[in-house]
This record gives sequence, C-alpha cells and structure tokens, in this order.
Amino acid sequence: MKTNNTPSHIAIIMDGNGRWAKEQGLNRTAGHEQGAKIVRNITIHCSNIGIKYLTLYAFSTENWDRPKLEVEFLMKLLERYFKSELEVYLKNNVRFKAIGDISRFSNRLKKVIEDTQNKTAHCTGMTQILALNYGSRDEIVRAVSKLQKQNMQISEQNISNHLDTAGIDDVDMLIRTSGEVRISNFLLWQCAYAEMFFTQTYWPEFTTEELDDLISDFSRRERRFGGI
Repeated sequence: MKTNNTPSHIAIIMDGNGRWAKEQGLNRTAGHEQGAKIVRNITIHCSNIGIKYLTLYAFSTENWDRPKLEVEFLMKLLERYFKSELEVYLKNNVRFKAIGDISRFSNRLKKVIEDTQNKTAHCTGMTQILALNYGSRDEIVRAVSKLQKQNMQISEQNISNHLDTAGIDDVDMLIRTSGEVRISNFLLWQCAYAEMFFTQTYWPEFTTEELDDLISDFSRRERRFGGI
C-alpha cells in the first residue's frame, strides 16, 4: 500500500467550459477563455503544494469534430496561452511538456509549443503536461508501432517506455469536472491504478480550495494496487 498521502501525479479532464458559458448567457468561446485562467490558478497552486506532475486534457483527438469556428478559436487560444504563460512557468520553476500528436497543428503553433518546452526545460519544479491532440488509444498504437519498427519485444515495460509519458510517474489521482463520469480516452494506460474523482463543478468554476478538498479525500483512501 502506498503510504504517501500526497499524490505525485494529478491528471484532470477539464470539462464543462461550454456548458458554463451557456448558463452565463455567453458564447462557448468565453468558457474556454475562462477555463484557461483556471489552468493558471491550478498550475501555480499544484506547484506550490509540491505536486510533481500535473497533466491537463486540453485538446483531444476527437475535438477536431467540433464546429470549425470553435476549433479555430481553440487553436488561437492555445497560441495565446503559451505566449502569455511562459513568464508564469519560469517564475514558478515549472517545466512544460506536451503529449499527443502535435503534427496536425499549424507550423506556428507547433513552434510555440516547442519553444515553450525548450525555454522551460531547465526548470526543476513541477512539470505541467498538456495533452494536445491526444487520445490514449492513439498513444498506445504509436508506442507499439515504435517497438515494431525497432524490432523490440512487445512487453509492458517496453510499451511504457515508448508512450508520450515515458519517464513520468503513473497517475495517482484523476479528476473530471462538470459531472460527467467517464475518462474519455485519457491516459488509459497511466491511470491503471489511479484514484478517481468526479465533481459537479464546471471547469471555469473549479477552485484551488476544491482541489485541496479532493486531495484530502485522496489522502484518506487506502491504495492496494491489486493486493490485499
């Protein structure tokens, strides 16, 4: 049983931006903009309380099926986010890492993502991981494909070593906001023994206080990892 009461790796499915905006009488884009502000708050807080890894589901492989104008807005929002948050990363000693297949993004967005990774590579505090054009099944298929190309054995350890998250601790605590109770193709391999938390709160209303409450709940759970 793991005795450490603080999760090393927290993963969050940031859900409910559009529904929050609709209930406020706003366009869905306003929900995404407010959600980006919450990302900053939660990232800084997790860094301050000693979380080692924070993975956020920012854009899935299925999100391309959303209305074209919304997808275009999300791409622009991502670009603005990285440009505005670089200073925040550096000030808080946060290293940034992207997971997912970013090859489908524009060259300009890919460059901003790569620049942010490079400019924060020296940071030694928490690592914030954004899942971008990410789908867990796609990630596993890509990992197995790498093994086949290298004529390597298909084993659990080898697959883990070729995932986008290679070298990163498995998820201890998975949170999904907005009341939906599913994991939506997110970190399926890495969440094998994650403790799961589903909150009714929409992501644009998620607070550091609620996160602390969930972490307190996590600390009271007994994790057996398949044992007795």
